[in-house]
Amino acid sequence: MSQEYVIEAFPRGDQGRGASRRLRREEKKIPAIIYGGNKDATPIAIWHNELKKALENEAFFSHILTIELDGKKESVVLKDLQRHPYKALLTHADFLRVDKDHEIHMNVPLHFINEETAEAVKLQGGVVTHQINEVEVICLPQNLPEFIEVDMASVGMDEVVHLSDLKMPKGVTIAALTHGEDHDLPVAAIHKPRAAKVEDDEETEEDEEAEKAEKPEKKAKKDEDGEDKE
Repeated sequence: MSQEYVIEAFPRGDQGRGASRRLRREEKKIPAIIYGGNKDATPIAIWHNELKKALENEAFFSHILTIELDGKKESVVLKDLQRHPYKALLTHADFLRVDKDHEIHMNVPLHFINEETAEAVKLQGGVVTHQINEVEVICLPQNLPEFIEVDMASVGMDEVVHLSDLKMPKGVTIAALTHGEDHDLPVAAIHKPRAAKVEDDEETEEDEEAEKAEKPEKKAKKDEDGEDKE
């Protein structure tokens, strides 16, 4: 992982709704908590705008982060984020401690590539649809990918890409697939646009009706030829 995220944190003594409101309003910080790793949960406060800016980068959500508190650093991942119901404000964050020797479960975004150059799209007029945009993975912290690529280049018309079709980095497992084949969910597919499909169906029906109309005419002609021969 190329980018490192370091979050400055401060001890938080007062808790409760009133204290959280004062923290956000007067100090421009938000309450947060660090938990896990066989240690007691640690309430902290972090700069609101610093976190908000970091969240603009998609990789932040699937990164091992560093929280610096009282001169000490801890490796964590962002596990939960609460936002104001209608204002563009963050209200609380949960961070989970990570240990390099213990696997973690994290949601990782999917990056779809080669959609426009896929033959089914470029030459046959197909449209790519996404069923999911992220996937839960299991891996050691040092193996956590920023994203998983879904290559659509060789996907044909009406073909579906499933979780089991994804190419995973070494040491990374898709959580759903550990529960059996029934959890091999669809990820993406290429189909004809609905309007084009309806048009094709109408053309097929017209061809079938024309073919049916031709058969009686041929039979009638055959009967006429038979009568002439008599």
